[in-house]
Formats: sequence, C-alpha cells, structure tokens
Amino acid sequence: MTRAGAAFLGSHSAVVGGHQCAVPRSSEPFCWCCCPCCHRCLQLCGIMVYFRLSPVSGSGLLLLCLVLGADRSYALELNLTDSANATCLYAKWQMNFTITYETTNKTYRTVNISDVSTVRDEGSTCGDDQNGPRIVIHFGSGFSWIVNFTKNAPDYLIDTISFSYNTNDHTIFPDAEHKGNITIDKRVALKIPLNDIFRCKSLLTIEKNNVTQHFWNVLVQAFVQSGTVSTKEYLCDEDKHSTTVAPIIHTTVPSPTTTPTPTEKPKVGTYSVSNGSNTCLLATMGLQLNVTQDKVSSIININPNTTGVTGSCHPQTAQLRLNSSIIKYLDFVFAVKNENRFYLKEVNVSMNLVNGSVFSIANNNLSYWDAPLGSSYMCNKEQTVSVSGTFQINTFDLRVQPFNVMEGKYSTAEECSADSDLNFLIPVAVGVALGFLIIVVFISYMIGRRKSRTGYQSV
Repeated sequence: MTRAGAAFLGSHSAVVGGHQCAVPRSSEPFCWCCCPCCHRCLQLCGIMVYFRLSPVSGSGLLLLCLVLGADRSYALELNLTDSANATCLYAKWQMNFTITYETTNKTYRTVNISDVSTVRDEGSTCGDDQNGPRIVIHFGSGFSWIVNFTKNAPDYLIDTISFSYNTNDHTIFPDAEHKGNITIDKRVALKIPLNDIFRCKSLLTIEKNNVTQHFWNVLVQAFVQSGTVSTKEYLCDEDKHSTTVAPIIHTTVPSPTTTPTPTEKPKVGTYSVSNGSNTCLLATMGLQLNVTQDKVSSIININPNTTGVTGSCHPQTAQLRLNSSIIKYLDFVFAVKNENRFYLKEVNVSMNLVNGSVFSIANNNLSYWDAPLGSSYMCNKEQTVSVSGTFQINTFDLRVQPFNVMEGKYSTAEECSADSDLNFLIPVAVGVALGFLIIVVFISYMIGRRKSRTGYQSV
C-alpha cells in the first residue's frame, strides 16, 4: 500500500456545505459526498483531493459539491494534498474552448464549449520522483483536459496542455466528417520561480489544429513548499502592465463607485475583412466602451483613424478584430444559426486602462444583431451590447454584414427594433393628428348648424 493510499485508513471527517461528513475506514476507493446538492461524486484514490466548482457570481458549496447557478460561467478550483494532508498543487481558473470541424457536406462548423458543470477529477496527482504533478479533469461528453508540470530548479514549468474531444457525439458535433477521439497537445514551457504562484487575470489563448483554448483569472502553483500556497505572485506578461497587484487573500474596504465623465459621441468608422481578394465582412459603427474595474468606471471612444483591423471568415463563423495603442484586441465573433440567420455570439477584449492595469473579459454566449443571411443588420439609434457586468459596448449608426457580402457592398438591411419603432410612430402620430382635426371640424360644423337653426326660429 502506498503512503498516499494509507492516508485513507482510519476515521476522517470534514465539513461540506455546512454538513459534517465522515469518511469510512476502508482501503477501497470511496465516494465522499454528503452535501445535499451532490448528484455526482468523485472517487478519490491515492491522494486527497477537493474540487470545487462554483458560479463566478455568488457563492458555492465547498468540497466535492458541484453547484449550478443561473450564470453558466464557472470558476474551477483544485487543491491536491499529499499523504501528509499537505497541499502540493493549487489551481483556480476559468476556461472555454472553440472547436472548428469539417462536416459531411465539406463545410466547416464551429462549436463553443463553455459549460464545464459536469467536471470530474480523474487522475490528478502530486507526482513522485519520476513524474511531476498533473491536473486531469473530464467534463461533458468525452472532453478531457490535462496539464503537466515539471521542475527545473530554480523554476517549475507549466510544461504541456492536452485537450481531447470526441466527434462521435452527434449532439455537439452534428454531421462530423471525421469520427472518434481527437487529442491536441500543446507545449507551453512557461517558467515560474519555485515557491511563486502564477497569476493571470488577462485572457490567455492557445490555438492549434482548429481548436482554440481560452483561459483567464488563472491562479496556479505546483510543487507547493511545506503545504502552504505562496502569496508571492508571478504575473503573466499580459498582467505586468498593472501598477496595483491584489494579494490572493485580502480585505476590501467598500468605496463609492466613481461615475464616468460624460463623453461625446464616438466617430463612425467602416471596417472590412477580406478573404483573398474578396470582401467577406463589412461593419460600419461608432464604438464606445464602458469599463468598470474596482468600482471605477471609464468611458472610451474608439477612434477609427487609429484602429487596426484584422479578422477571418468561415462558412459558419466570422470574426472582426480591432486593435489600437491601448486595445490589444477587441473581437466580435458572429455565428450562423438555423442555417438561415446570423447573430453576434461572442465578444473578447483585452486592453490597458489609464491607471496602467490590464482589463480582459470574454463572453461567448451573447445574442445580438440578429438578421437573415444574405442581408445586413442596421441600427442607427444607440444600442448597448452587455458583455458582462463590468463591460458594455455602446454602438452608434451601426450596420454590419458578416456573411454573403457581394461585390464589397451591403445587402438590404434589417432594421433594429429601436429604428423600426421610430418609423412606426411617425404615421401613427400623423393619423392621430388628422383624426383630431376631423373631430374639431365636425364639432365646429355642428355648432354652426345649430346656430343657423336658432336664427330661423326667431324670425
């Protein structure tokens, strides 16, 4: 029996979501799940693990309890302990995945995987003299994600990241041409000083073989010394512009929210993306970004004259990416739905704020700017795209067509409800005015006629 396995012999207890839990005396793998919301338990073999999955907004139950909230953006938190019950690896992060695959009719579709609510820990380990620590999780139908760590004193490395998915799942990958398990291995080789915890609030992206992995709000430390997670942070390059580094454990003193100074309407710019020599995406709009960080709000107008444009076009998705001296990227990702309409599905942003900090956010579960394929979407009135509670985009004089652009020109536009309501009110107002005028004329006529009859009776 290994030292780790021996740690389970005897009586153990823990508080799970406010309930006292007893661990049975047994050398067999057991399922430790006593909180009332648990519908799935984790088998713990060899090392002691707690895995917490909680919605980003709101609190969740601790220790092996999978909690689903209204917000489907989840933070994963993993704490591995060795046979002496000392923490050897700690990680907390958010992630999602975008997969493009070929269909049986030789077109390409893109799916977004963001729901990891069914996460299972199977194989995470502290490592030994021969092998380093690793994180191994499984979620959904056939998805797995593995991170391997190695030590190279005075550093340790986030060495490789592997992501596997199964295209046999017809629900997620309908009409997939190639069936079976597909694994993407990516060597990262990110060096971190021993006894430092790696932190990256910004959006990190790994792309390989039609799979894009997004990570943000990352905290991770492997080879934890003496069972105590370090408070010394090693920042990713994207976060190094930040002038204020928040400690891992801190007390926040409430402060009033700063109201942003009203700003003028942004300039309207025209942006386009080409596929070869043909324009495949057109967008005309004024953009105003509303960012809230640490209860301080900022309003930023995008100047089209100093903004760069890139992007890509695919049969089922299209991307418009803007960048400038302060905006690393602002992505608008469009998708096709029901084979006959398009909409804005995703917005990703990473930018430098005036206080020197880096602001990053991603949301791939949006539903804005809906219009039929072969047409454009237009909204002259101000609109707000709410990406998150801390980031909104105000658009002005918007017109966009991400698919089926012909000869570099917009097709017939479908107007937004704000514009349509205005157009509808004009004839209504005219009709009401005419009706009122007719009533006034009729009343005047009746009064005049009555006076005329009264005159005849006097004679």
